[in-house]
Order: sequence, then C-alpha cells, then structure tokens
Amino acid sequence: MKMRKYMSGVTLIELMITVVIIAILAVVSYPSYREFIDRAKRTEAKAALLMAATNQERFFLQNNQFSALLTDLGFTASPFTTDSGAYVITVAAPVPTADFTVTATYQLGGAEAAKCNVFTITGAGIKTSAPDTDCWTRTR
Repeated sequence: MKMRKYMSGVTLIELMITVVIIAILAVVSYPSYREFIDRAKRTEAKAALLMAATNQERFFLQNNQFSALLTDLGFTASPFTTDSGAYVITVAAPVPTADFTVTATYQLGGAEAAKCNVFTITGAGIKTSAPDTDCWTRTR
C-alpha cells in the first residue's frame, strides 16, 4: 500500500489556531468600535443642538421672540429624537425676548450614559454637559 505524499485539508490544530486569532482580534477591536459608535451619537446630538441654536436666532430675527417649539425651528417634532434614537432634543420654554436653552438628553443605557448624558447650549453660546464637562470637545 502506498502512502500519500501530501495531505490535503486543514488539521484541527490549524483550525483552532485560526479561531483563537480571530477571537483575540475581536476582543481587542470591539471596545474601539463601541467608542466610535458613541462618538458618532455625540456628534449627531451636538449637530442637532447647534442647528437648533442657529435656527432659534433666525426665528428671533423674524419674529422678535424665541420659540419653545422645535417644529418652529425646522425639526420634524417637538421634542425631537435624533436619527440614531440616542438623544432627545428639547427647548426650554423661553420668555419671549429672554435667553433660550436647547438640551439633548441621552436615552440609551450603558457606559455613554455615565459619560455624556446631557448636552446644553444657550442663546449666549454657553455649552455645558453632564456628568462630564468635556463632552463638547471629547474625542474619545
């Protein structure tokens, strides 16, 4: 009986090594992926707040008062939920010619709620966030 010179196929050891390498790569890359997704949600909320503040100023120029409704500012609903569903944007009912405050509140759980739960911007351009104070500038 002749022995085969070359074996074809994959051995169990080779398959297990490949599975272990893929698992290690997944464990290392998943936290970075989650952080990227959270940053994208934050950016979406910041963009909506800046748009609301700009449109609030435009509304004031045309009507000589601020609006308490996001629908007056070009949004589809009041309160408005961002496209990802992560943040809800609201406007504090302003006294007609006084300052306004637009707020984005995080709606989902997880680590992001402990980092950047609430963003606000006022008519004076003051940007605040809680519980962390660097959410407007945070890149991680």
